[in-house]
Amino acid sequence: MGEMKHSKYIDITTDYGFKKVFGSDANKDLLIAFLNELFRGRKVIADLHYNKNEHVGDTEEIGAVIFDLTCTADSGEQFVIEVQRSTQANLKRRMLYYSSKLIADQAPKGNRKAWNYAVSEVYVVVLMDGFNMPDGGEEKHILHDICLCYRDHGKIFYEDLGFIYVELVNFVTAETELDNDLDRWLYVLKNMSSLKGLSAYLRKPIFEKLFQIAEYSKLNQEEREMYNVSLRNKWDAESIRSSQEELLERARQKAMAEGKAQGVAEGKAEGKAEGKAEVIKNLLSSNKFSISDIAELASVPVDFVKRIEAEMGKRK
Repeated sequence: MGEMKHSKYIDITTDYGFKKVFGSDANKDLLIAFLNELFRGRKVIADLHYNKNEHVGDTEEIGAVIFDLTCTADSGEQFVIEVQRSTQANLKRRMLYYSSKLIADQAPKGNRKAWNYAVSEVYVVVLMDGFNMPDGGEEKHILHDICLCYRDHGKIFYEDLGFIYVELVNFVTAETELDNDLDRWLYVLKNMSSLKGLSAYLRKPIFEKLFQIAEYSKLNQEEREMYNVSLRNKWDAESIRSSQEELLERARQKAMAEGKAQGVAEGKAEGKAEGKAEVIKNLLSSNKFSISDIAELASVPVDFVKRIEAEMGKRK
């Protein structure tokens, strides 16, 4: 296999690139700066320590980069953060598992009564590269800041467990429109490997350091080989994901076409609302369509579909 052609800067959303930029004490100021932007003033991290914890039960197929960090805020308080450059598989459940482990690991081996469940704050930060939040809906959010809250009125139930998901695929701001440091971080995360140099829009000491670290020419031969493997792994994952999405979209279009034909035929036969209601029930029972899809197929308001769905639920 011939030598790969490379851009001036490495892709920092590869496993190797992410570790290179964010994974060492020498560069922890970069990670602190990025995390502080994600917390948007709710927390201000003054220092962090890389823990050496092993994650029991992880498998190679996950392929995620994980940093287990103990952070010290400017107020002196300490809390635990896990930063993941994660894959799509079982995303929400995996993050719940990791957060639970971070909590459970704080328990002493004995004398738990004296410990009295003095659990520090725990946060899981997830960088999602190239895919959307599962069940994210139509809205194109970039930052998902999640906590435990009351379902009925939204008031926070427990403040000290949180999840921050960065949906990088939804970040489309142009370089000339960057007006805060969070935007700048997201821009370089998404576009680093295609940039030619440090522009005026990014000219800050923290980004100057980032660009120096990320120069491909500064990697030694061993580092280049590790980066090449990491880059190919990312390309392979993106190719697989793209193929899966294409197959799912084809299946969805086929199912919608079949459903539309069924809806038109049955709707004509009945010629009134009751007929459409039966069609809608069939489509709901198939579990193949969203509420909005069914409303469109049956040419009825979304509220009409929701009412039928509620009635079906009551009869179960």
